[in-house]
Amino acid sequence: AGPGSYTVGTMSERFDCHYCRDPLQGKKYVQKEGRHCCVKCFEKFCANTCTECKKPIGADSKELHFKNRYWHDNCFRCFKCYTSLVNEPFMLRENNKVWCSNCTAAEDAPRCKGCFKPIIAGDQNVEYKKMVWHKDCFTCSQCKQVIGSGSFFPKGDEFYCVSCHEHKFAKTCAKCKNPITSGGLTYQEQPWHSECFICSNCKKQLGGKRFTAVEDQFYCVECYKECVAKKCAGCKNPITAGFGRGTSVVNYEDESWHDYCFKCTKCARGLANKRFVCHNGKIYCAECPKRL
Repeated sequence: AGPGSYTVGTMSERFDCHYCRDPLQGKKYVQKEGRHCCVKCFEKFCANTCTECKKPIGADSKELHFKNRYWHDNCFRCFKCYTSLVNEPFMLRENNKVWCSNCTAAEDAPRCKGCFKPIIAGDQNVEYKKMVWHKDCFTCSQCKQVIGSGSFFPKGDEFYCVSCHEHKFAKTCAKCKNPITSGGLTYQEQPWHSECFICSNCKKQLGGKRFTAVEDQFYCVECYKECVAKKCAGCKNPITAGFGRGTSVVNYEDESWHDYCFKCTKCARGLANKRFVCHNGKIYCAECPKRL
């Protein structure tokens, strides 16, 4: 836009400057609001001040105006990239700074949390809890590899790919020493994969089932009876302490009995925790040997 509010010309008549009273005939003058003045007085008393450089916009300068603000034409440049905005689209922003449309779009665009540069329309991005990254800037905090749109695990302000999260945070199986990523079980405060917590004999999984531990080995009920448990010298069945009825065991020399099977051969009196006599490999109460 031009000045609009004043005219500039060369005086042909006899007029004096409204301010300094110097004659204007034959000289360049400015007429504003019905008053005639020399160029020098115009700049001193009447000229608009450039919004950018804060200097007067003289009669010989090209002036641009917008919303009661004025600029020299060479001051009307994008605040960010310094491109001239004469005859170009622009935006008037804070502090009376003018911006070109490209810089305005970049400034208003969300900022990548990785590189802090704007994410403009068309850029592939990743969003999480009101934060945004360029797709290639969303990387694992541990290995620094690009996660992009893949699976990840947040930990505070850090993000981990599946592999790094497993090795850094997942529990480690007490048997195979590999991470437990899901499921699993706990025995004696140690984590196990379900597929690692198995019967040492038949290899069936023991999670949720009855089992017994012998040193570092685990056995289901059937395999414990078959392979590990001692056989009762009385009934010849396995002595499975903890599995049902036979909770107490009587040991004598190299043989063992269920407590309810340890009884007198003659009178069948129960002898667990009582005095007994061994005669010809058989067990008797204290009275029956006298009757033999």
